[in-house]
Amino acid sequence: MENTEIPENTTMKWYHYIAAFFAGAFLANFVPHFVNGVSGNSFPTPFSDPPGKGLSSPLTNVLWALFNLLVGYLLFRYSRTKAKNKIAMIIFFSGIIVISIMMSMTFMDKAK
Repeated sequence: MENTEIPENTTMKWYHYIAAFFAGAFLANFVPHFVNGVSGNSFPTPFSDPPGKGLSSPLTNVLWALFNLLVGYLLFRYSRTKAKNKIAMIIFFSGIIVISIMMSMTFMDKAK
């Protein structure tokens, strides 16, 4: 089996930091859609009518959550983020913070 471990001395380029930010955003977006979907609750997705405001079925939410999880994971792997790289971790968690605040403001007006 091929070793896919990233060497410790590998430097991160600017685009790795952007990938880390969006990895945090996609992974944070996974949570509300997955929780609502597996709980059987309708919740807004980009596929609802109107997008992001109307409600989508629980199945749509689970599928959207799993898509977000996959993209977040792939971006995280691509970003080469490691716990030892404090800047990368700050940028990763900034993605989580930004999307979480945006979601709280967006979903505050969701259809009931």
